[in-house]
Amino acid sequence: MVFAGAAPAGAAEVEAAATVDLNLLNINDFHGRIGRTGPNLASTVPFAGTVEQLRAEHGEESTLFLSAGDNIGASLFASSSAQDQPTIDVLNALDVQASAVGNHEFDQGFADLRDRVIGGGNADWTYLAANVYAVGTTDPVLDEYALFEVSGVTVGVVGAVTQETPTLVSPAGIATLEFGDPVEAVNRVAAQLSDGDAANGEADVLVAEYHEGAASVDADPTLEEALAAGGVFAEIVGETSAEVDAIFTGHTHQRYAFSAPVPGVDGATRPVVQTGNYGEHVGQIVLTVDPATGDVVSHTERNVARTAVPDAELIATYPRVAEVAGIVDAAVAAAEVVGNRPVGSVTADITTAFAGGTWTGPGGTYVGGSRDDRASESTLGNLVADSLRETLADADRGGAQIGVVNPGGLRAELLAAGDGVITFAEANAVLPFVNNLWTTTLTGAQFRTLLEQQWQRDAAGNVPSRAYLQLGLSDNVSYTFDPARAEGDRITSITVDGRPIDPDAEYRIGTFSFLAQGGDNFRAFTQGTRTRDSGLIDRDAWIAYLTANSPLTPSFDRRSVLVTGYPTQARTGDRLTLGVERLDLTSLGAPANTTLTASWGDGPVVATVPVTAGAARLTLTVPDDVVGEATLVLRAQPSGTTVRLPLTVERSVVPTSTALTLSAASVRYGTAATATATVTGATSGDVRFTWDGTSVTVPLADGVATTTLPAGLARGAHPVVAEFLGTAEAAPSTSAPVTLTVVGRSSSVDLTLAPRSVFQGLPSVAVARVRSEGRPAQGRVEVLVDGAVVATRQVQDGVVAVVLRSSTLAVGRHDVTVRYLGSDSTEPSEDTATLTVSRLSLRR
Repeated sequence: MVFAGAAPAGAAEVEAAATVDLNLLNINDFHGRIGRTGPNLASTVPFAGTVEQLRAEHGEESTLFLSAGDNIGASLFASSSAQDQPTIDVLNALDVQASAVGNHEFDQGFADLRDRVIGGGNADWTYLAANVYAVGTTDPVLDEYALFEVSGVTVGVVGAVTQETPTLVSPAGIATLEFGDPVEAVNRVAAQLSDGDAANGEADVLVAEYHEGAASVDADPTLEEALAAGGVFAEIVGETSAEVDAIFTGHTHQRYAFSAPVPGVDGATRPVVQTGNYGEHVGQIVLTVDPATGDVVSHTERNVARTAVPDAELIATYPRVAEVAGIVDAAVAAAEVVGNRPVGSVTADITTAFAGGTWTGPGGTYVGGSRDDRASESTLGNLVADSLRETLADADRGGAQIGVVNPGGLRAELLAAGDGVITFAEANAVLPFVNNLWTTTLTGAQFRTLLEQQWQRDAAGNVPSRAYLQLGLSDNVSYTFDPARAEGDRITSITVDGRPIDPDAEYRIGTFSFLAQGGDNFRAFTQGTRTRDSGLIDRDAWIAYLTANSPLTPSFDRRSVLVTGYPTQARTGDRLTLGVERLDLTSLGAPANTTLTASWGDGPVVATVPVTAGAARLTLTVPDDVVGEATLVLRAQPSGTTVRLPLTVERSVVPTSTALTLSAASVRYGTAATATATVTGATSGDVRFTWDGTSVTVPLADGVATTTLPAGLARGAHPVVAEFLGTAEAAPSTSAPVTLTVVGRSSSVDLTLAPRSVFQGLPSVAVARVRSEGRPAQGRVEVLVDGAVVATRQVQDGVVAVVLRSSTLAVGRHDVTVRYLGSDSTEPSEDTATLTVSRLSLRR
């Protein structure tokens, strides 16, 4: 259906007569922003006037007004106080024809959407969801598409919602549903509507309404930047069927109007648009279509900012706007009965985190600040977490020790404009979802996993469009992190109530039912035990907290700080260099920190460094008196942000060397030798001397230790080693081995052969007398004939005798040697004699 080429030369008039324009108007993520003026850009009349201005550009018959979902839910009080009926009435009055279902349409559960919003005849438009099925089937539970006749062309609109919906709403409300791949579903329906079979529906032009879109990038991104951010958006642009002529997106609250390549069609492009949110802009795609073929000849796309024409002029000009104004005025008046009742007050703004851009609130326009940066910590998120902990601390309400809040649950600010009074409506706008408050038990290890899950992964392991969600935490919790570390190892420390978290201990967590059921991909909550519903509604508990604690003052201390170079173990004397970042909050009114101090525990400040743009670099030495389990405490001023870094400190030890000397390198058997170890680097401690598998430990005195080696060491070589065993201050060390040689007593052998000459076959006796220093020796001898051992004998009283058989000897002279082998105390010796063997002759 897509053709994006230029018209042939000279054919302009023919084309003008042969084509029609389709004026497609769109909104996304309206979220019940109805009101005449006020916070969060709830200026409904200018919004409605913009729709009517754009409708008038091409006329009623050429215009189709659509939505990409989240029309209701997370709404302002004027709408939420009446279950969003005023918002439904406003969109009915503006003739919205079809809308993708958004995840917030399921906030009150599928039954509410089906039976009240749709089935009750409230929404005049068709809600579309091609990828939402009855559980265990592929049967859609809502309409997949709708067909409209626009300027004589049949326009098919196909809707799909983010597959992340089960993580974004309370699971119990959608337990009967499954959410499939949105692109696959749109392509399936697009193929059906373009297969030429009128029986299953046909369309000349196809429009996809995705409640899913590009991830957050810089303002006014290029298509290339949006695609580079990855996620489902790249699939929407690159994989949506070429039969689809225009794509509207939503969910991620981004604003863009792209002309994107059509997959598989060279040179062809199609529009891809998202309007931001809250009716601040209206998306417009104009398709120039050849009605005979259904081909799109050209297209334009843009986002049109809400008109600045005065309300009165818009009301007088456009009947629909007048109807909208009446609906809004009635809703605001009804809400004011309850909503204008003061419930508390603030001394200064308490807000979500702000990012680049501008934001207009009751106090004026905030340049350089666009609310709801869900990837950053905020004063409001932490305050709500404090309220959860306090509300649920009583054992009867669950005994919460820690409060946890998801950033997407915070939909408005507490602003101090005027007298600082917070009304019921303003308080309700902060927490509009009507969740119950639950408690559950997580171990310290599971809580660490919960914090790791701020770096998002969906159930399939994919990174969703919002890749990071910053949890708000009660003020008794702080942690450090390093995003450069491996996934699952980014949280480097957690402190609860001033002490390091115990991985095995149990902690009661107070939170919303949405989170406690694993919402926003925080699946660690599903591992919780003793999960309990307090029976309290978040709005009621929140308002009670505001009333009890007013006036409230914002706390600008951070609960999470990025720290690099943080060691969990150190030694005294070590030089630590830490990088500390993200010390500053971006909530309205947050001060820029100027200094960072360091101390050991509650001790005095040991270092002070400047903070620039929320970052500092700190270098300090671990002192000698910090040993064992220690805490390095960093404090940023003026915010009061406190960082506690637990670490184990061991006392540093001095390196040593051990040298070994012997009183003599060689001694005679029976003479003792002295071994002396000299240890450099230590004056006390123990030295272990080892030789022949025997050890003796001797205390070190003034760096020297000695021992006497036994006098009875056997003759031979004896390696000796000295080992300094170390102390708390000095490292162990070992000497090189030194060899002691023990020399035995001298010996002598006196050999006699009897006889010295024999006839062949007759014996001779070798008699040897073995003596050592004049005394008979003991031990063994070997008898050798011509160098070959023929016998081994034990010496008895210094004498040994061996019979030599000459029958095996040749005629001639033979050397007979008796070799004394020595003993542990005696050296070897030998003596040699000659035996003559003759041939026996017999004469007659």
